[in-house]
Amino acid sequence: MSTRRKNALLLPLTGFLLVFFVAPLVWLLSLAVREAEVPRALPKTLALLRDWQPPTAVPAAVFVGFAQDLSAAREANTLADAARRLNYEVNGVRSTLMRAAREVSSAPPQTIFGRDFFHAIDPNLASTAFFAAVKRARGPVSSYYLLAALDLVHNAQDSIERATENNRIYIDVLLRTLGISASVTLMCLLLGFPVAMLLTQVTEKVADWLMILVLLPFWTSLLVRTAAWVVVLQREGMVNTLLMDLGLISEPLTLIYNRTGVLIAMTHVLLPFMILPLYSVLKGIPPHYMRAATSLGAPPVTAFFRVYLPMAAPAIVAGSLMVFILAMGYYITPALVGGGADQMLSYFVATYTTDTGNWGLASALGLMMLVTTLALYALAHKVSGGRALSMG
Repeated sequence: MSTRRKNALLLPLTGFLLVFFVAPLVWLLSLAVREAEVPRALPKTLALLRDWQPPTAVPAAVFVGFAQDLSAAREANTLADAARRLNYEVNGVRSTLMRAAREVSSAPPQTIFGRDFFHAIDPNLASTAFFAAVKRARGPVSSYYLLAALDLVHNAQDSIERATENNRIYIDVLLRTLGISASVTLMCLLLGFPVAMLLTQVTEKVADWLMILVLLPFWTSLLVRTAAWVVVLQREGMVNTLLMDLGLISEPLTLIYNRTGVLIAMTHVLLPFMILPLYSVLKGIPPHYMRAATSLGAPPVTAFFRVYLPMAAPAIVAGSLMVFILAMGYYITPALVGGGADQMLSYFVATYTTDTGNWGLASALGLMMLVTTLALYALAHKVSGGRALSMG
């Protein structure tokens, strides 16, 4: 088949990926740096702030232009989005901006719109911190959301510094996400490797039945599987009842709504993604290699670590990488079986998109997750000598 014909056959798939995957992903990630709300609502204010530098006093002309923008934005219904954006940096300013717009629109014609007018409504509206936030949101791009995702903020001098201790959450959430993902990956590897080895040692009929058991979780909805763990792990659930009947514990253990429940449920869901890559490689390792190493005097443990395990390394890297990446983006399982201190980064992405409408911060957190995943993928690819990419 000619190269031109091969490329023609790839065109539908390429077009599908570009339209339904690449383009939406790029659009979503662009929200992390895009600034449109404030420029749309306060164009005159931004023009008058062009030459102003904090922390110097705000020029009087800025307040006049600000009043004109508030009146026009209220009529054009563009003020609410800008107020919500500015409220992220100046807490509580959203409602006062809406109130200021109403008072400006209803003020007599001879009213002087100056610092005193807005200070009477809310001191924040006359502060340098507020107008510094307005200027930083002038667009078309800004670093506000990216900095917020890294627990960084602009101070009064407009330089970057760490957020206050009470507002430093996202780096901790990222580290928590990495820790949970690594723990689940390790548990899947420890449980999945023996199963994959067993599948290569038994007869074909037995291997088929074992493979059905491995694939059985795929036949049930993820939501149903996670809800089932809530029933099994609760204080009166099957696990606690069995342990108490055996006399191993005297009172029920807390296995749900904490890290233990998250690790158990996620390991159960992701275990097949570890077993399948392992099995695909382990079944191709000739069994006589181990017999040859044993016949040459190597103990079984030495033969396993010196002969068998190096040949299984590409599958271990590929399976671990697949489980880790999937675990990084998990949302339903931690949300249902975890506590408040066990929510992962995807929980905050979902919250900001569906509950608060803060798409910019959600995109920044998603970008941070994507960059972290790509960095870890590149590291695994380098450590494995390029075999992780070929196996993945």
